[in-house]
Amino acid sequence: MTDHAHDLESVRDATERLLTAVAELDDAAVGEPSRLPGWSRGHVLAHLARNADALVNVLEGRPMYADAQVRDADIERDAPRALAAQLADVRESAARFRATGAAPADWSRTVELRNGVVDTAARVPFRRWAEVELHAVDLGIGYELEDLPQEFTERETEFLADRFTGHPDVPPTRLTDGTRVWRTGRAADGSAVTVTGTPADLLGWLAGRRDGSGLTVDGGPLPALPPL
Repeated sequence: MTDHAHDLESVRDATERLLTAVAELDDAAVGEPSRLPGWSRGHVLAHLARNADALVNVLEGRPMYADAQVRDADIERDAPRALAAQLADVRESAARFRATGAAPADWSRTVELRNGVVDTAARVPFRRWAEVELHAVDLGIGYELEDLPQEFTERETEFLADRFTGHPDVPPTRLTDGTRVWRTGRAADGSAVTVTGTPADLLGWLAGRRDGSGLTVDGGPLPALPPL
């Protein structure tokens, strides 16, 4: 069973690490490109703030975003801000999310995210944890996939493998870091492709942060994964 209280603490810790690292930047660095195509570091920080508020909406039973256009417009509006404004927004929106998470609630209830995706409320803090950790890497300021907490790496790898399980465009695939094994893609009707690599390389590939060049593949080519 998902421990939402544990995950809320993990979100807090990850957010503090991110804020400490970003505080070392200056206004010019915030405007420089991130690792996400077309996005500056300011876009990433604006998205993190607006995502926190969107997940408050989810937990309180409102639509996550009014619509995709509003989501994108809010990020574009907030991206050019100076460092101090970015830091304050990420910090204050994180506090709103934390306060909502601390309120008494039925964590077993079903909630709706974007594009009709549903989940239990208890899994929302982990989804926020993933946003903070992966986008901290996307900022390109020295925090890499290898620096992610081991627990997070294992759980996010399992989460993404589950996401692609049964997908008609992903062949039966066995993932391993030499110790643990995950399976994803279509149900195996014979042999499966085996993809082997370090935890960071496996997660990077599944999360669209690495091209898979650091992985070893047996039984076929490296599967092409659909966009997240």
